[in-house]
Amino acid sequence: MIQQTPQADEFKQQLCDSLRRETLNSRAIKVARHINVYSCGDQDEMVYFIESGQIKLLMLSSEGKECLLAIHAAGDIFGELCLSKLGARLETATAMKSTTLKQIPSSQFFARLTRDSLFEGFVQYLAVRIADQQQVIANLVTVDSEQRLGKILLQLARTMGKKDPRSIRIELRISHEELSEMVGTTRPRISLFMQRFHNLGLIETNRDRFLIIKENKLTAYLAQIA
Repeated sequence: MIQQTPQADEFKQQLCDSLRRETLNSRAIKVARHINVYSCGDQDEMVYFIESGQIKLLMLSSEGKECLLAIHAAGDIFGELCLSKLGARLETATAMKSTTLKQIPSSQFFARLTRDSLFEGFVQYLAVRIADQQQVIANLVTVDSEQRLGKILLQLARTMGKKDPRSIRIELRISHEELSEMVGTTRPRISLFMQRFHNLGLIETNRDRFLIIKENKLTAYLAQIA
């Protein structure tokens, strides 16, 4: 996975502040847990900004098997593929918990980027997203499922976690089923690997049931088994 840079973090904050100003007087959309914001095949030219909650993006195979593409949390945008004018949505966006959103028409989104001189940063942001997806595809072909799980946990920790002195705390509620959709393996295998990571002291669960990632230990373990 592509590790976030200080420049990427700075741009994300600038974009977040810009979209908050843009949507200050817009009506908030509240989406209950397990309800879709949009579905594959929908005609929808909105970019969505998450004020609170969690959204997962899914694609379905012709056999109905789900592939979890990404998880987004407060301050993130999603649905930006509408900017490509490809037509119908290719993925489904589903709330993982009660979520509050603001929606921005694509033309309005472009206008805001122009006003706040954020176009260059947005292009770099999209390039990083593409590189990240390419890495995911490469991992599916070249890396075994235990390593893929470890890499995904590190990515979630680095992009959405809160740093402690020796670890990163993930406050997202992610089930083993959802992890299996991201890794591309079965839920029982995810449970087996997670138990192994626990036993090796690579991850922990605190009293609030948040997942604690021992970043340095997990990184070293993945290098060892590669």
